[in-house]
Amino acid sequence: MRAVIVVLPGDGIGPEVVAEGLKVLGAVARKFRHEFVTRDALIGGAAIDATATALPDVTLNQCLDADAVLLGAVGGPKWDDPKARVRPEQGLLAIRKGLGLYANLRPVAVNPSLLGASTLRPEILAGVDMIVVRELTGGIYFGEKVRERDRASDLCVYTVGEVERIVRVAARLARVRKKKLTSVDKANVLETSRLWREVATRVMRDEFSDVALSHMLVDACAMHLIRRPADFDVIVTENMFGDILTDEASMLVGSMGMLPSASLGEGKRGLYEPIHGSAPDIAGKGVANPYATILSVAMLLRHSLDLFAEAEAVERAVASAIAAGLLPGDIAAAAGVAPIGTSEAGDAVVRALA
Repeated sequence: MRAVIVVLPGDGIGPEVVAEGLKVLGAVARKFRHEFVTRDALIGGAAIDATATALPDVTLNQCLDADAVLLGAVGGPKWDDPKARVRPEQGLLAIRKGLGLYANLRPVAVNPSLLGASTLRPEILAGVDMIVVRELTGGIYFGEKVRERDRASDLCVYTVGEVERIVRVAARLARVRKKKLTSVDKANVLETSRLWREVATRVMRDEFSDVALSHMLVDACAMHLIRRPADFDVIVTENMFGDILTDEASMLVGSMGMLPSASLGEGKRGLYEPIHGSAPDIAGKGVANPYATILSVAMLLRHSLDLFAEAEAVERAVASAIAAGLLPGDIAAAAGVAPIGTSEAGDAVVRALA
């Protein structure tokens, strides 16, 4: 098949890890005889430097014309002034809104070869395999913001329609997994969470009665992710809660450098990126972990291009490299092996794909 993929390297280690993702994508094209046309564009700090905006119109238009988008990371100390009118993170919010990407899928599966990379005991991690579905375009991140001399406020808003559609995405995933859905909110305090719980209950009762639904407060979920993570199958939650909980869940696998994500809307086009940030302290050193980006490429193949065999081949190749002890520095020490570089990790996956 032929597909057009817009590449947004971004800032910090973004260009380095994206380069390895593209290396693997090229290997997939050769092995399975596809044509992947890639087009680079600007976002985040790099876009601010070049155009004074975090998401240039030309970038958004390219993404709208593409089959999928691969993103590295945005941000860094250079653009960290809280008083700045334009910040790199605005590019992320804008592209999600512009592409209508409201569902963020973050799979968390513990590789048996990395049980020693987490600070949790191996017996707690055994069998961990979950997906967190985070609502991406509503809530406090997108609400009205007010800053005055001695006060500030951020408005959190959710509509019935926004909750319905994200719950449906999560329920469809749960239906083909273990048929268990956990909806996370703060309904004992927040009115938006009370709405969320009511709508989730109705949607699951009326449309997904074959999937078991449970409700959990976000603070309890944060605790149970550490105490009994293997009990979870699919978690669905609002924007800010999902942001925080998935960063916590990354520690189950030992590092943020291991977790991919997909941001999806109503169609096939999606935005694929590792969940980690731009890590400016290691940018340019060739030591960043590219596995999350490479696994994001696998999600791109699966969700936007319907190339399921190719996606599984990439995932197996990453697992093979990990099993061989080829680990970047963020997890190598905890796993008791010598670290390899960013490019070496990408090469290991390409060899395993051959």
